[in-house]
Amino acid sequence: MTWSVPPRRALLLVAALLSGCAAAGTPSPATTPAAEAAEPDGVFGSYLSGRFAQSETDTRAAADRLLEALRRDPNQAEVLNRAFAAALLDGRPEALRLARRLPQNQAAALLLVGSESLAGRWERAEQRVRALPRQGPAQLLQPLLLAWVQQGRGQTDAALATLRPLADAGRLRGIHALHMALIADLAGRKREAERAIRVALAETPQPSLRLVQIATAIFARSGREAEAMALVDGLARALGDYALAASNPAQRRALLETRPVSSAVEGIAEAYLALAVPLRQQGAGDAALILARLSLRLRPDFAPTLLLIAENYAEESHPETALQVLESLPGSDALAPVAALRRAALFDRMDRVEEAEAALRGLAADLPEQPQPLVRLGDLLRARNRFPDSVQAYDAALARISTPGATDWPLFYARGISNERSGNWPQAEADFKRALELAPEQPYVLNYLAYTWVEQGRELPEARRMLERAVALRPNDGNIVDSLGWALFRMGDIPGAIAALERAVELEPRNSVINDHLGDAYWAAGRRQEARFQWRRALGLEPEAAELAKITTKLRDGLPNPPAATAQRRD
Repeated sequence: MTWSVPPRRALLLVAALLSGCAAAGTPSPATTPAAEAAEPDGVFGSYLSGRFAQSETDTRAAADRLLEALRRDPNQAEVLNRAFAAALLDGRPEALRLARRLPQNQAAALLLVGSESLAGRWERAEQRVRALPRQGPAQLLQPLLLAWVQQGRGQTDAALATLRPLADAGRLRGIHALHMALIADLAGRKREAERAIRVALAETPQPSLRLVQIATAIFARSGREAEAMALVDGLARALGDYALAASNPAQRRALLETRPVSSAVEGIAEAYLALAVPLRQQGAGDAALILARLSLRLRPDFAPTLLLIAENYAEESHPETALQVLESLPGSDALAPVAALRRAALFDRMDRVEEAEAALRGLAADLPEQPQPLVRLGDLLRARNRFPDSVQAYDAALARISTPGATDWPLFYARGISNERSGNWPQAEADFKRALELAPEQPYVLNYLAYTWVEQGRELPEARRMLERAVALRPNDGNIVDSLGWALFRMGDIPGAIAALERAVELEPRNSVINDHLGDAYWAAGRRQEARFQWRRALGLEPEAAELAKITTKLRDGLPNPPAATAQRRD
C-alpha cells in the first residue's frame, strides 16, 4: 500500500518513533568500573561497538553487542534504550521483554500492542492502543490499531465506525478506506468491503501490488471477477517485476481466492506495514525497519514485509542479510518470483555472477511465458561485456512477447547496444529503429543511433535532427549534448560544435571522451593551445586503451584532416 507523508512530517515521525531508542549521551563512566571501561569487552567497549554497528545498519552485530552491554549494566537507561532498538531491528525475542521496561518509548508501546493482540488479550490491547500518545507514528496508527483491536473483540460495527469519519474525509482517507475494506471483508460484509475498496483505489493514483491484491480478492468475493481480472491485467502492465505475481493462471486464481487478511492480528501487521512503506520511500530507513519488524512479529511469512526488509538491508550495503531475509519468503507465495529476481540482483551485486545467472535461468524455466528473467539475464551479461551472450538472452526474451508494445522499447534498445558491441551493426540499427517505432521520443535511443551514424559519417542531417530533439528532451545530459556537438563538428559547424561541447564539458567535466572532442573542435578552430589543454585533460581521465593512443598521437602531431573550420584563428 502506498500513501504519502510530507518530508518534514516524515522526519518528525522518525524522531518520535526512535525517541527513547537512542537517548542522548553515553553511559556514565561513574556506573562502569574504570578497569572494565578500558577493556574492549567491558560495558563501554560493548556499547561503543554496538553503537558503531547501529550506524552501519549491521543489526545483528548491534544486537549482540548492545544486549551484552545491557547484561553487564542492566540499569543504564541509555544502554537499555539502545539494546531494545537493536533487538527489535534484528527481530530478537529479547525486544518484548525490554519493551515492558520502556513505558515512554513509542516503538515499545506498539510492540506491546501487537503482543497483547497475538495472545488474544484484546481488552488489554485496546487499553494500550487508547494510551498511545497523540503524536508521531502512534498518532497516525492509533485509529487503525483501535479498529483492528475492536474487530479482534468481535465488534465489527465499532471498528468500522472508528474509521468511517477518516475514510469519508481527510488527507489519509485512502489508507483508512483500505482498512475499512479489510475489516468488512473479514467480517463477510461484501458490499461494504467493495464500497470501501473503491474509495481506496480512487484515492491512490498509482496502486501498489498490495492494494491490487486486496482489491482483486474483494471484487472476486463480491461476484465481480471480470473487474478483478481487469485489475490484475493492469497490474501486469504497470508494475514491472511485480507482474510476476500474476504471471500464470494458477497465480491469478490464487489472487481471486485468497483472503488478504484472515485475522485481526494480520490486520495490525498490515497497519504497521502501511506506515513503513512511505517512511522508507522518504529515506527514513531505521523507522521503516522498526515498523516492518513489528509487522513481521505478527505475521512471520508476510511477503510484502519481507521484501521491504530485504530491500532496506540491500540499500544499506548488507546484501548477505538481505539474501537471508529473502530466503525465508515462502516459495508458494505469489511474490516468490519477485523475491527470486531480487536474489539474483543481490548475487550480481556481490559479484557472484554464476549464482545470479543460474538463478535467472532457473526462474526463466519456471515461468516459461515471462520475459523478465531473461531480460535481467541479458542486462547482467551486457554489464559484464558478454555481448553475444546477452544478445541470446534478449532474443529469448523477445520470443516470449507476441506483440511488442510501447513499454517494450528498452528491450530493443538493450539488444541494439549488445548487437552493436558484438559487431553486428545491421541488426543493431534495426533494433534501435524498432525501439523508436515503439517510443519515438526516447532521448537515449535517439542519441545512441544518431551518434553511431555520426561516427560512421552517415545520415548526418537526420542524425543532427535526432540529436537536437534528444537535447531538447534531456538538456542537462552531458553525453547527449556531447553527441550533438560531435555531429556539428563532423558537419563542419565548428562554432556550433564548440558551444555544444563546452556545455557538455560543464555538465560532465570528468568525461574523457567529451574533453577529447572539445580538444578536436578547438584544434579545428585554430585554438591550438586550448586544444592541447583539453587533450591533456582527457588523458588524465582514464580513457579506454584505444582512445589513449589516439590522444597521445594528437598531442604530438595535432589533429590530422580536421573538418573545415568556420571560426577565426585565435593563436
